[in-house]
Amino acid sequence: MSTDSSSNHDPPTGTTITLTRETNWWVAKDEETGVASQGKSRQEALENLDEALQGYHGDGDPPSDEDLREMGIDPENNTSDSLDDSEIFD
Repeated sequence: MSTDSSSNHDPPTGTTITLTRETNWWVAKDEETGVASQGKSRQEALENLDEALQGYHGDGDPPSDEDLREMGIDPENNTSDSLDDSEIFD
């Protein structure tokens, strides 16, 4: 599926997105980046893919201190590109 859209969050013209149905989920995949997401409907899968691509391209929202704590990361010691603070990455 190729898209041609002018919105900031839409993929650029010529981007190929594959939609597949898997049991109770739709999976949307950007073929250029390999980023994929899912949803219970086609629309939800595409919306989730948009959000995932924003994160992939660095346009997502930074995690809150609460988000970091839930992942076992101390916000006081967290710096970009640092994996030393959490046992999650061991």
